[in-house]
Amino acid sequence: YLLLNGELPNAQQKSDFEYNVTHHTMVHEQMPRFFQGFRRDAHPMAVLVGVVGALSAFYHDSLDIQDPEHRHISAIRLIAKMPTLVAMAYKYTIGQPFIYPQNDLSYTANFMRMMFGTPCAEYQPNDVLVRALDRILILHADHEQNASTSTVRMACSSGANPFACIAAGI
Repeated sequence: YLLLNGELPNAQQKSDFEYNVTHHTMVHEQMPRFFQGFRRDAHPMAVLVGVVGALSAFYHDSLDIQDPEHRHISAIRLIAKMPTLVAMAYKYTIGQPFIYPQNDLSYTANFMRMMFGTPCAEYQPNDVLVRALDRILILHADHEQNASTSTVRMACSSGANPFACIAAGI
């Protein structure tokens, strides 16, 4: 929220933001079929470039980068769907079935469940590991403008859609 809006949220804004992100973690049901086009031994980041870029085909209703509302919708979608897509890319390369998001978990606990859970047993995220990963993600988000961020900004300056810009950064 802070990175998107330049200020910390109040309680209601935080609640709304968390709700919006949590309830947009699902990807279109056709998205898992994209993974079948990649070799099983492909690097997960290479797979992720393709599927993130493909999001623009599913969410073409919010691609006008000149429209602040479109930019906001795309940002929420990307923040929400990235853990799902990352977990799917990982699961695909190791030959395990995809685990769908669960709205009653936190962002990080949900990500860990999708990465390491299986349909055979209920996954219980370790609270210590969830807190540690939360902190790592915060530090990563707060990191200076690295090469990936510069690439995203450069791609955005060309007027490309937000999904293509993030794919470029990946």
